[in-house]
Amino acid sequence: MRRLFRNSAIARWGGAFLGPHFVAAVRALPRYVADWFAYQAVVPGQKVSFSDSYPCLIDRVKATPFDPHYFFQAAWLARLLRDCTPLLHVDVGSSAMMVNVLSASVKTAFVDYRPLRVRLSNLNSLAGDIVRLPFRDASIASISCLHVMEHVGLGRYGDPLNPSGSQHAAAELQRVLRPGGRLFLSVPVGRERVCFNAHRVFSPGTVRSFFHELQLQSFSLVDDSGQFNEGVALEAADSLEYGCGLFEFVRARG
Repeated sequence: MRRLFRNSAIARWGGAFLGPHFVAAVRALPRYVADWFAYQAVVPGQKVSFSDSYPCLIDRVKATPFDPHYFFQAAWLARLLRDCTPLLHVDVGSSAMMVNVLSASVKTAFVDYRPLRVRLSNLNSLAGDIVRLPFRDASIASISCLHVMEHVGLGRYGDPLNPSGSQHAAAELQRVLRPGGRLFLSVPVGRERVCFNAHRVFSPGTVRSFFHELQLQSFSLVDDSGQFNEGVALEAADSLEYGCGLFEFVRARG
């Protein structure tokens, strides 16, 4: 019954107006109605029924919209992995769509609190908790965790409440990284705070202090305007409200 409702015209029309785009959807409605009648006039023999209608009212834009944090962090990671070509890359909890694409070029193990139930060549999905990773000490050569650590311990995804969740997650990522290995990490950066129960925002210095055993190889940044800034100083994020800090850490050999 729920599935039938989700696929009904009422649900589709309701979804078109719910959320932050309500005003834009209302403004676009006259155009939708005009297009409906214009389309019918062009193909009078083809019936377009209300029960099959699926209004998409906010997609008529001049440029392709995207989320700068997720777009640029995926581009950043893919280019770094292209240069270091690991035999196996482990990702912890990042975007499933990004991991899907990465696995086309590098063998990937994806660990998530909510396991990804798919079968795909070059991709192995594991159930795991970022504060108790299912790997031995110093066993992973290449690991990423993008836009994940800020959520740990806030209960948003069903995980236990833990005010020190991000620190515990950082300690686990550090624990499993082997000498010479690389950790690719992204978190929100800027004015430090807890936005319960969505996420935390960190100062870059705080993130750096979580990984005291590792060396910071590079730092890049998506700023408040959505611009990607490659290879900048940590201080570049000090004045931000909600940027995305991209940290490349390495554990020294020996």
